[in-house]
Amino acid sequence: MNKLEYAPSPAKIAQVQKDGDNWTLVLVKELRHSPDKVWQALTDPAQLREWAPFDADGTMAATGNVVKLTTVGAPQPHVIETKVKRAEAPKLLEYNWGGGDVRWELEPRGGGTRLKLSAKIPRAYIAMGAAGWHVCLDVLDHLLSGGPIGRMAGVDTLKVEGFQRLNAEYSKQFGVEMPKWAAKAAEA
Repeated sequence: MNKLEYAPSPAKIAQVQKDGDNWTLVLVKELRHSPDKVWQALTDPAQLREWAPFDADGTMAATGNVVKLTTVGAPQPHVIETKVKRAEAPKLLEYNWGGGDVRWELEPRGGGTRLKLSAKIPRAYIAMGAAGWHVCLDVLDHLLSGGPIGRMAGVDTLKVEGFQRLNAEYSKQFGVEMPKWAAKAAEA
């Protein structure tokens, strides 16, 4: 499979936890790969370059590591320095990215891994964030299965066949209105 053949899986892996105006996006993906293998993909800069929406200039596998994260596909370069808050291989990884906390939880499940991502995302972008992370996790799954299809992140994701469908479905599920420009793109 390649990028042109890729179609996102159904919009069923994300939900929102609401605490007043503070919303947390939660995605859960069942992977057929061991927690150790998934952990490597979450923390190793070379593997992150294959699926994540950012590049890392160092390993994220140790608590306290300071890493520069460069957002991929952004209209303008966006680089932030983050400190890994918690790295408990192969179970838990926490850091800050994009102005919000990101938490990865890995749980062994019958030879595979239940991967849970929790991320603070502003309400106006929660559905788009869900769709973007959804695509990233699909790409991660292909990478771990030995059939990489290439990273899809940032504005390039908007061109992915099915991304606008995901954005619209998650908007409906979360009870948020799609931004007008995104709604027009979904109709096209």
